[in-house]
Formats: sequence, structure tokens, C-alpha cells
Amino acid sequence: MEGSEDALKEPFMGEYEDTLKDIEKSFGFVPGFMKPVPKDVLAKQWPLLKKYQMGESVIPQKYRELIGLAVAATLKCPYCALMHTAMAKGYGATDEEISETAYLTAQTANWSSMLHVVRYDYPTFAKEVDMVGENAKKKVSEK
Repeated sequence: MEGSEDALKEPFMGEYEDTLKDIEKSFGFVPGFMKPVPKDVLAKQWPLLKKYQMGESVIPQKYRELIGLAVAATLKCPYCALMHTAMAKGYGATDEEISETAYLTAQTANWSSMLHVVRYDYPTFAKEVDMVGENAKKKVSEK
């Protein structure tokens, strides 16, 4: 039985070792927080993390990190906030942009709380949001 378990683990080991090499190439080292992640999970998740967090995508890197910072603040995760702040600054975010992200995050949470407490009618809200969006498009086209 032991031999069959080793045979199952073996195919992943090459993929896992290649993943560690790629992480080291990307960061200059393998961060300790990645080591407790199950080997098969890290080997599968790293390419997606690398592509969408660090690679080129539709959303520019700085803005992806500011979005990540807003999510981190909402989750109240100091690890994520520290990482996304450092990455955002690394991609050129200014202290002013970081502060504005904090404000926008707080405003979203604030309005979400108010809408929930007053139990505002969702279909009415959806119609109003569509009208706000149309008005925004009109203002952009006027510029």
C-alpha cells in the first residue's frame, strides 16, 4: 500500500517543485506563507494567482491591488491589507490613492449598512442604479 501512495504523490512532486521554482523566480524567494498550502493546491492555484494578481490582465496591476486592498479592509484582514498596500505602492499607487481607496471602501460599507437597515426595496434600487449609470454615460459622452 505504501508504494501505491508514493506513486500517487510522485506525479505532483515534479509539478510542485516546478511551482516552487517559479514562485522563487517571481518573488526572489518562496514566501513562508505558501509552504503550509497543500502541494497539489499550490501547484494548481499558483498559475492563476500569478496571472491575475501579478500578470497582465484587463485591469491594470495598480488598480487590481487597490481593489484587493478594499476587499482586505472589508474583510478586516491585516495580512491582506499589508500585502495589497505594498503591492499597490510597488505598482505606483500614491499615498493619496491608498487613502482614497480607504475612503471609498468605508463609503461602500456605510451605504450598504444604511440600505440594509432601512430595507430599501431592491427592484426599485436596481431601477435607480440603472438611471444613475445612464446619467454617468451621458456625462462622459458630453466631455
